[in-house]
Parts: sequence; structure tokens; C-alpha cells
Amino acid sequence: MDLTDTAGEPVITRSTPQQRELQRKWYWYDWACSAFVTATMTVLFGPYVTALANKAACPTQPTDDECLRDLHVLGIPIPPGSLVPYTLTVSTIVSAVILLFIGAIADRSPRPTRLLGLFTLVGGLAATSMFFLEGDNWQLAVLLVIIANLSLGGSLVVYSALMIRITPANDRDRVSTVGWSFGYLGGGLMLAVALAFLSFHEQLGLSLSMTVRIVFAAGGIWWIVFGLIPVLGLKDVPGSANPRGRQPVIRGSLTQLKQTFGELRGYPQTMRFLIAYLFYNDGIQTVIAAAALYGALELDFSENQLFITILVVQFVAFFGALLFGRLARTRGSRQLILLSLVLWTGVVCVAFFVPKGAFGPWLLLAVGIGIVMGGSQSLSRSLFSHLIPHGRESEFFSLYQAMERGTSWLGTFVFGLVYQLFHNYRLSIIALIIFFAVGGALLRTVDVRKGISDVGNEVPQVI
Repeated sequence: MDLTDTAGEPVITRSTPQQRELQRKWYWYDWACSAFVTATMTVLFGPYVTALANKAACPTQPTDDECLRDLHVLGIPIPPGSLVPYTLTVSTIVSAVILLFIGAIADRSPRPTRLLGLFTLVGGLAATSMFFLEGDNWQLAVLLVIIANLSLGGSLVVYSALMIRITPANDRDRVSTVGWSFGYLGGGLMLAVALAFLSFHEQLGLSLSMTVRIVFAAGGIWWIVFGLIPVLGLKDVPGSANPRGRQPVIRGSLTQLKQTFGELRGYPQTMRFLIAYLFYNDGIQTVIAAAALYGALELDFSENQLFITILVVQFVAFFGALLFGRLARTRGSRQLILLSLVLWTGVVCVAFFVPKGAFGPWLLLAVGIGIVMGGSQSLSRSLFSHLIPHGRESEFFSLYQAMERGTSWLGTFVFGLVYQLFHNYRLSIIALIIFFAVGGALLRTVDVRKGISDVGNEVPQVI
């Protein structure tokens, strides 16, 4: 959908009825993958797989006690409590490398939704196969989560590129914010159903382990079923409108990657924002990924309490994302992102001091996370879209999605390393402050208006 005039200049316009219909179908992918991200990865995977690792390392020890013996992965000793953070580290490093190529390939694909469907199917099947995680089979857990996370990353590369192709620049703040909000609702609904299932598992004659595994499978099935809506609904949306030459997809993608990295150096404000985002987003993602692990193993909360916590976060985040989107109209997205980083720092500090078993303060902390989570992520995506050269949106956005994972392993690595050194999750969580501090400091140096002018875009009145 060409949004240029005859002279090749950007035209500031609102979405047409046809584009709005496509956007409504696009929103469903946030809804689809949120079940896996929220119920599986955010709440259950960390505590459950850590229990598997504890059982493998100390098979005769009660499951409620922490195992002080190490697992051995490729000959490297790893405490069971560090297995999940290290696994997430490995999966994101693998994703960072592979997604660079996926982004370039998707940008040149004439039908990018076919890739979206492929990643949805592979990722959903891997998530569903987590049903078979039982006993001390932590090795299968590591393999499945790497496959699922890689598929999720690949699908989000295509998903973000599709937003650019169906949304005029002037509407991206709205579409990005609504997309995030839609995902929070989907994740919240899945969590509510899972919480009810976990609460009544004994009446249903199911063990807690079996119940968790059923929730794992449900998250994967949810991802596949609801993912069909955008996969089929956007099947006629073409790939890049400006393919370079007629090279084959693979060879042309490698050439495109090289050109994109070279040209990025010519836009210093865009590059500076991207580096800032890599740091502070790493902190955000690590807090989200480690919250269940921290709540279960450091604060002794039950699975039901953790589900209630994330349920609160999900539904508060729905309103938080919309609130930040509305405030951005008058305050500017850069200032609101900086404000959110101050609030994220406060969240980490409060988490450090929450007493063991104090569920009330923990829920108040969850409200704080929900308020800032959606706004910081959705406004970052919108702000970056303004710093992309016109006509190159999907290409640069694919790079944004792929590079997001280039450092997102660092937070989980620091979290796991601090635990390995001190066997204290409180020190692990407080160490994440450095990511918000560095990211915020770098973001303050970004001249957003100059960056938008440098790439040839119209500077909004409020940014």
C-alpha cells in the first residue's frame, strides 16, 4: 500500500476503512501469542522447570527444598536454580543471530504471511509439546523453549513488518498501542481460565503437575488457533513494495542486510535510540521473565498466587498502555518512556524489599508493573517508526525486532550469574537496575527531532 505522492514524498493520512479492517485482523496475533508468553513463559515455565532440574540433580531430596548440587550441561556445572535464566540466555542468543536473516527474508517475501503461519505452527507445536515435561526431563524443556522462542521471535519480525504495510505513519501510535492492549486482554483471559483450572485441579482428580502441563499445551493450541486469524486475514498483504533488484530471496536478503547495517551508521540518532532501547528493554524483559521465578523461589508464593499476580499485571497493563498512548499526544513519547524507566527502577527496588510471603505488597507492585509495562514497550515501537527512512519501514523494523534479542540475553545472564555467585534472588533482581540506568542515560542523549529530520520524515508537533 503505497503511501507516497507522485513526487515520492510521504503523505500524512489516516487509515482507510480497508486498512482498519486489516488492522483489526492484525491485532489478533498479539492475542494469539500472548497465551504462551504470559501463562507459560511468564508464570509457569521458570518454577516448573527449576523443579525438574532440582529433581534431576537431587533425586532423593524433597521437591520443596533447593538442591545445592549442580547439573552438568556439556560438562559445565550449573546450579538448578540458574538453569532457566541460562536457557533463556541461550535461546535469545540463537534468536539474535537467526532473526537477522529471517527479517531480511521476510522483507523480500512476496507473501510474508506464509512465514507468519510457519512460525506460528512450529512455535505452537513446541509450546504444546511442553505437555510431555515430567519427572526430571529438563533437557526436553531446554530444547522446546529454544524452538518456541525462536519461532516467536520470527513471527514477531513478520508481524511488525505487516503493521508498517497496513498502517499510515500518522496512525502507528494508535495501532501499536491497541495491539499491545489486545495482547494483554488475551493473555489475561488465558490466565483467568488457567487460574480456575489450577484452583480446582484436586476436585478434577488431577495432580498439580498434570494441571500445569495441560496449561502448557493449552497455551500452544491457543497460539495456533487464534494465529490463523491474521495468517489468513492478511494473506493478500504483499511483501516489501520496494524490493532491490531481482536477486533470489536468500542471496538478496544477505545483500539487503549488509546494506541496511551500512546505512544505519548514517543515521546516528536512530542508532543511538536503538542502542538505548536494547539496554532498557533488556531490563524490562528480564523482570517479566524472572518475576515468577522470584515470586516462587524467593518469596514462597504458590502457583495460584503467581497467576493472580500476572492476571493483575495483564489487566492493569491494558489500561496502562492506553493511558500512555493518550498521554503521548500531549507529552511526547520520549518523555513518557523516560518516565517509565524511572518507574521500572522503582519497581525493582521495591521488589528487593518485599518480605517473604507478603502477598499484599507484591500485588501493589504488580499494579505498578502493569501501568508502565505496556506504555514503555508500545511507545518504543511507535517512536522508532518515526526514525526509519521513508520507504524502508519494514526493513528497519525487521532489524529492530531482530536486534531486540541481540542483548536480551544479557539480563537473564546477569540474573542467573548473580544467583550462581551468591545464591540470592534478591541480589539478582536488584542488579537489573543497571539496564534501566544505562538505557535511560542513552535515551536522554537522543535528539529525536533531528533524527526524524535526518531520515527525511515530517516531524510531528509532539514527539
